[in-house]
Amino acid sequence: MYDEQITLRNSSFSWENELKRCTSSIESLKSHMLIKTDEEEDLQRVIDSHPMLITRYYLSLIDWDNPDDPVRRMIVPDTEELNMEGSYDTSGERESTKMPGLQHKYKQDALILSTNRCAAYCRYCFRKRLVGLPNEEVLSRFNDAVEYIREHREINNVLISGGDPFVLPTEIIEKFLEELSDIDHIDFIRFGTRTPVTFPGRITSDYRLRNLLRTYSRSHKRIYVVTQFNHLQEITEKSIAAVDALIRSGVIVNNQSVLLKGVNDDPECLGALFNRLVGIGVNPYYLFQCRPVKRVKHHFQVPLSRGYEIVEEAKKLCNGHSKRFKFIMSHNSGKIEILGIMDGMIYLKYHQARNPEDIGRMFSLKINDTAAWLDDLG
Repeated sequence: MYDEQITLRNSSFSWENELKRCTSSIESLKSHMLIKTDEEEDLQRVIDSHPMLITRYYLSLIDWDNPDDPVRRMIVPDTEELNMEGSYDTSGERESTKMPGLQHKYKQDALILSTNRCAAYCRYCFRKRLVGLPNEEVLSRFNDAVEYIREHREINNVLISGGDPFVLPTEIIEKFLEELSDIDHIDFIRFGTRTPVTFPGRITSDYRLRNLLRTYSRSHKRIYVVTQFNHLQEITEKSIAAVDALIRSGVIVNNQSVLLKGVNDDPECLGALFNRLVGIGVNPYYLFQCRPVKRVKHHFQVPLSRGYEIVEEAKKLCNGHSKRFKFIMSHNSGKIEILGIMDGMIYLKYHQARNPEDIGRMFSLKINDTAAWLDDLG
């Protein structure tokens, strides 16, 4: 009955057609914000390198009278993106690539880059090198990827990411689930998608997708959705409905936020976000330190010392469930948990590691006020 009600409410909505109505040009932005003539050329240079795409729904969340609006900062191009300090591959993804579209960095985990497209192109994206751009990194031969996973029995879970796999046709998603669910040593399957946040109609309008997730999650392999709410402003009636639809389809929803300068680098903001997420059935899992990506580092990174202070103050505002997240730096060498800072030293621990012998290893390095990444320490 619940799914029927969702379908009836969205019977005239076609998510495929709605994606064609996204904002993707400087000219279309002018109806929402003032763009100075001397700034327009620089903004065009930005989106020529890294395209702009904003769903009408996500655009509607922006308070255009507020120049510091957090959603605007996350999704609208800025001339600060012309700053090329940093790297396009901060986590060593090329090093982990076994074939186009398949990465195997950690022993138990396989990562499939299913597409280079998203419903909305976040300006802080750590895969700016490929999202929305022609490239050879996304999956081209799914059967080869399945065969690799089948042959590597140490892999017990698969993350389907991109881009965003939920912008793919439902038939393609079904093919992924059908093939991967047939592998006996796979315990669960994850989808990395921001559509509950930026394009909730993708979920609430498509009964076939929800029924597919329900069928496979209950009868085959447990399905997780890993999404990314970064600010309380993104939690709306429509995004809550999308989350609820996923949960009712038997899907477990986890959240991986990113600490972003000018967006959520405030204890009260983070604390309120994580408390609200738990209230709508989403589990705060990771808070990522923003990666030093070209066109992102200068614009969005918060120093580690300040980030740690923000996290600890935010946790004081959280309940037991909402403070379970880990503050993580996703480095080339592994996922490093930021444990604490004391007497000029930062204390760290490998939560995951490229070298399995490093998993669980704790270490400390000298900290300074400007260091924002492992390579800045010591």
